[in-house]
Amino acid sequence: MSEQIVGEIARQSDAPQSGASIGEFGDVDSIVQELIRLRGAILGLESDAGQRLDGIPADRRPSARNLLHYVGLRRHDIRELQERLVLHGLSSLGRCEAHVMDNLEAVLGLLSRQASQPVSRIPAAQIPVGFQRGRELLRQSTIRLLGSGVGREPLIMVTMPSEAANDYLLVRDLLDAGMSVMRINCAHDDPSCWSAMISNLRRAEREVGRSCRVAMDLAGPKIRTGPIEDGAQVIRWKPIRDDFGVVITPARLWISPSPEDGVPEQVDQVLPVAEDWWKDVRRGETLRFRDAAGRKRSLRVVRATDHGLLVESDKTAYVTPKTRLHRETADGGKESLGHLGPIPSKGGYLVLCEGDQLQITGIAVAGHPARHDDHGKLIDVASVGCTLPEVLRSVAIGQRILLDDGKIAGVVEESHGNRLVVRITRARPQGDRLRADKGMNFPDTDLSLPAVTSEDIHNLEFIAANADVVSYSFVRRPEDVRQLHEHLERLGKPDLGVILKIENRQAFENLPLLLLEAMRCSPATGVMIARGDLAVECGWERLAEVQEEILWMAEAAHMPVIWATQVLEGLAKTGLPSRAEITDAAMGARAECVMLNKGPNIVETVRILHDILRRMQEHQVKKRSTFRRLQVAAGIT
Repeated sequence: MSEQIVGEIARQSDAPQSGASIGEFGDVDSIVQELIRLRGAILGLESDAGQRLDGIPADRRPSARNLLHYVGLRRHDIRELQERLVLHGLSSLGRCEAHVMDNLEAVLGLLSRQASQPVSRIPAAQIPVGFQRGRELLRQSTIRLLGSGVGREPLIMVTMPSEAANDYLLVRDLLDAGMSVMRINCAHDDPSCWSAMISNLRRAEREVGRSCRVAMDLAGPKIRTGPIEDGAQVIRWKPIRDDFGVVITPARLWISPSPEDGVPEQVDQVLPVAEDWWKDVRRGETLRFRDAAGRKRSLRVVRATDHGLLVESDKTAYVTPKTRLHRETADGGKESLGHLGPIPSKGGYLVLCEGDQLQITGIAVAGHPARHDDHGKLIDVASVGCTLPEVLRSVAIGQRILLDDGKIAGVVEESHGNRLVVRITRARPQGDRLRADKGMNFPDTDLSLPAVTSEDIHNLEFIAANADVVSYSFVRRPEDVRQLHEHLERLGKPDLGVILKIENRQAFENLPLLLLEAMRCSPATGVMIARGDLAVECGWERLAEVQEEILWMAEAAHMPVIWATQVLEGLAKTGLPSRAEITDAAMGARAECVMLNKGPNIVETVRILHDILRRMQEHQVKKRSTFRRLQVAAGIT
């Protein structure tokens, strides 16, 4: 048992407690008996789950046992017991994640001095992890997976933009600013780009004098909406007006049969033409037309070249391929010139409102909006396809479906194998647009999908040869962990570090089993809290508690955690963070690594995050506040 924690708790109990001694607060014997029953339940779970420890290497078995002890502890509501312990000046067990049994035995040891009966104790040799050992195991696991950073602040993982393949200075500046792990998402770019990114990193390491790990994400199966019928062929423009509605900058348009040739700078829209009528138009002329809404509009020709016409407009307009243009004649009449040319269709979309029905199909047919007859009667509900139609067979009536990152929600009313009928239960009052290639989530459904796709298997060959860590998307069950390990063994890299991305409800609910399996399969494992997907799957209102529980479970397993999704996103994209973003980044200091996504201001974002994490580590380690000297406390003399 750790002598340090016993001494620490003893000092707490020896401190003045409003002039009272330990025996004056409640019934010590009843507290002891409750702790003994709790200890028995914890050890009983370890005994019952003994087979879960089979095959786990000896060096990781203490962590596995401690994880089981923590799971056993958290199966009980001990809030009242914690209050009674605090009244006695003892540890409330609220910081025991990394050393559960050691903490419990230390408290029992102190209470035994006041108990009327001898208290049975567990031999120190049977306690898997002591106070100091728990911290050290977590530190070693972090270094093994992600490397060591500067000081004791969390490491920083940065997602690479495509430019990192050909912009060496960007990679060097990121490393110099504090990047500890380069993240490459295999859902984007290709092996030649990935190789160039890694090559730039290795060069930067030599120049900066710091090492950096490479983590590559497997894309996993992506369940998304299928294509939707093309939208309208229309182009819109709008002049800039001041607060009084006066035009201060007209809309500038380029009319040309070859839009890619000779396009002037600062053009708002390009209008294609399929005929030669534009060649007869001269600078200074006015072109007139009725737009798609039937409104009279005009265009002033400010330049005529061999490639096209530069025109300006003072009014908002919508035009289609059927829009015909005219010009004024010398006698005040008008001359018809011709139509505009083909206009690319806008991306199609569905507008879904609460109460609407939506058909989701596995048939490779473009989706379409709801259809009505001439009297406005609904004759066909809106429809959209699913990119992985096999998942539809697993969905049952009454289960939820979430679309476009949870912006739209519905409940399945009918299930017909490869076709679902869904009633929309959440959308904005004016309706929400659903486009192609948007995410689909089934939080209530046990999806029968392999976590590793054929594309992932192909990409694993590159990852095994070039990366330090593989991030595992869509992991849900222990067998998913085994499947990845089998592929790594086949590629001769069974020791490759693995990050389990906890991004769906099944992974969260199976987290202890996933952690145990990871200990069995891989010598270097960590957990990523993919907060964006988790919020969709578990509900935005539950995200705060879910991410806390993941932090606690991972610490009990002595595994590093990567705090991910939208950290300082506003700062990275716009150069200006919100106040909430700064607070969120500071909360990330409880993890071993914080992940940033790409953005035009990413280098400065890394620098600022590094400073935030450094400062927060002087105040807090995991859940425990550390009392460094506060300048604000010196204000009273």
